[in-house]
Amino acid sequence: MPGTEPELIRLNKYIASSGYCSRREADTLIENGKVMINGEAAIQGSKVKLGDIVEVNGTRVTPEDDMVYIAFNKPLGVTCTTDRRDPSNIIDFIGYEERIFPVGRLDKNSSGLILLTNDGSIVNKLLRAENAHEKEYVVTVNRPFDNNFITQMESGVPVLGQLTLPCKLKQVNGKTFTIILHQGLNRQIRRMCEYLGYKVTKLKRIRFMNIRLGNLESGKWRYLTASEKKELLKDI
Repeated sequence: MPGTEPELIRLNKYIASSGYCSRREADTLIENGKVMINGEAAIQGSKVKLGDIVEVNGTRVTPEDDMVYIAFNKPLGVTCTTDRRDPSNIIDFIGYEERIFPVGRLDKNSSGLILLTNDGSIVNKLLRAENAHEKEYVVTVNRPFDNNFITQMESGVPVLGQLTLPCKLKQVNGKTFTIILHQGLNRQIRRMCEYLGYKVTKLKRIRFMNIRLGNLESGKWRYLTASEKKELLKDI
């Protein structure tokens, strides 16, 4: 329920549920100063909440059965906001039984893959441009383009006061291309196309890092597989 206090979990239980060790062993590690919570040494009896970063001997631990990672095929018209006052908000559309939030956003007039999670500690890390996380889109514009358009898009164009980073385009047909970005400026693809005199008529994200949209139907979601989660989180 909105406005409720986050659930607190005893630290030894949190560590044990990650599979790292038993509760008794966790107590010993805490007593010996081997456990950190958000960068500070933990003490016996500590409790943690969703989004806290717990490290044991320098390794982050996370209770496997507490973390939710979802791939969602966002339809047009759904807004990537957790604000329940917005009737088109993504949270009410999905209707998941636990509190989750989107990783980044797709604008209301775009569709495709977006990740949602209750793991607050990974969101900003996944979105950092310096991590060079790839995002792939299929884009259709309002008129045919040529090789010069591809070259300019790949080299970078001025958007919001800066030159976009190099990217990779591949032509699908006369008006459609795929594009792989390593950054996520506001309405970046639309602004890039507009700068070159084109208007985006359709934009769909088909991949975020190692997660692919595949044949997931519009408006449907699925849990990430174990291998997808392992690859997604390996550098977090």
